[in-house]
Amino acid sequence: MKPTADNFERGDQIIAGLLWYGTWFASALIAVGVLLTAVEPLQDSLVVPLSGHDAVKAGVAVFILLPVARVALMLIIFLRERDYPYIVISALVLAIIATGIIVEV
Repeated sequence: MKPTADNFERGDQIIAGLLWYGTWFASALIAVGVLLTAVEPLQDSLVVPLSGHDAVKAGVAVFILLPVARVALMLIIFLRERDYPYIVISALVLAIIATGIIVEV
């Protein structure tokens, strides 16, 4: 498939959607965590499988993972468009991120 202006615009919209909805999801998780922490004294009567602290940590983790998900999505888009130089660049960025995670652990 030859890259066209429509393909680039569609890819940009997909990436923008990932970042937009991912940011809202992470923000909602953090807000729920704050609310759960605020009602912590009432948690004995509520059956909640998640503590407020855990929800906030999950929200922060989503914020941290959004850029990685963006690079992975860009790799998929470049694979579909057969844009080989950008495939290599995206794969190298993901490999560097993975190396950093492995070395840190």
